[in-house]
Amino acid sequence: MASVCPAVSELVAEARRVYAQEFGEEGPRTAACAPGRVNLIGEHTDYNQGYVLPMALPLVTVVVGSQTSGRDVTVVTATKDADEPRRVDFSLPGDGSPLSPGSPSWANYVKGVIQHYRASPVPGFRAVIASSVPLGGGLSSSASLEVAVYTFLQQLRPDDGDKVSKAVACQQAEHTHAGVPCGIMDQFVSVLGREGHALLIDCRSLEATPVPLADPGLVILITNSNVRHSLTGSEYPMRRRQCEEAATTLGKESLRDATIKDLEEAKDRLDDVTCRRARHVIEEIERTVQAAEALKRGAYKEFGKLMVESHNSLRDLYEVSCKELDELVSAAMEVDGVFGSRMTGGGFGGCTVTLLQASAIDRTILHIKQRYSGTPTFYVTTPSEGARALSLS
Repeated sequence: MASVCPAVSELVAEARRVYAQEFGEEGPRTAACAPGRVNLIGEHTDYNQGYVLPMALPLVTVVVGSQTSGRDVTVVTATKDADEPRRVDFSLPGDGSPLSPGSPSWANYVKGVIQHYRASPVPGFRAVIASSVPLGGGLSSSASLEVAVYTFLQQLRPDDGDKVSKAVACQQAEHTHAGVPCGIMDQFVSVLGREGHALLIDCRSLEATPVPLADPGLVILITNSNVRHSLTGSEYPMRRRQCEEAATTLGKESLRDATIKDLEEAKDRLDDVTCRRARHVIEEIERTVQAAEALKRGAYKEFGKLMVESHNSLRDLYEVSCKELDELVSAAMEVDGVFGSRMTGGGFGGCTVTLLQASAIDRTILHIKQRYSGTPTFYVTTPSEGARALSLS
């Protein structure tokens, strides 16, 4: 009933087939993969230096390829929803000048990672990308691609192996070449994800605390609304600006340092919309810390309650939900055995994440299908491993 996450070996096989079609007989010599992620709680807190609680997914992006002798790069994507053309050819500048973003948009993530890669010079290469992370679904297909490309480049020209610096380099790639002023969460968990654990990430200190999430009676259901969103529109940067304005008005470096009492005292100096945005972030940071503690104790009902509070806040205060996501959350919460559900990711479509008993999975999916006006896709997931090199033998 749910979509099965394709095995990494299947994606590698697909990428190798495309590689043979594009480049002839000799197969690729190097491969790497990096996961997408789902954020369990802590939404729009990462760029406010707060806490987030994501986990890496079994949905991954794979890169296979080989180094070439010159400075030329050819990259082909086998991802069906990527924009055309699906093949790009460019030369790496020898004089240190930047690689300019352009069209197609998917290639900008590759160029950005090359630009910010932490060992030089990057050699020429040819590569094929294949991915099971849905585009525009709020499961961070972009960070998955960036981190997979970076991990691939590490096989060609090793850097110092520092994982946090790797995540930061991939975040910079998204800022400069995709034009999205994202926080650090997506790249961080794609690099440092751990099987059987969520990660409580402090987005100011960049410290991560693994939180066990391996109870066999528990699963994470991701429901894709199949309503697409684009975060490079005005809404995401606008939310970020509103948070920065609120922090400045409160005399804080970021909303991480603010309290609801600070906000109440500054109400007269903030417009109503900015005040609502700040309230969401301040309360969501606190909710995320509470949720991590609840998960450690196995207090799943408490965790679920915090998930629903998070969704309501994203809907009413931060205003990044939409009718489809609200429908999916309402439907999930009607089912016995569901602990909590919320929208996840940037918003305006994409996915919900639901924590539930493994025994309730079939009836939950059935109920959501009956109640949701659109055509959802379901993924039953557990916390998975972060980025890694793959053997092609």
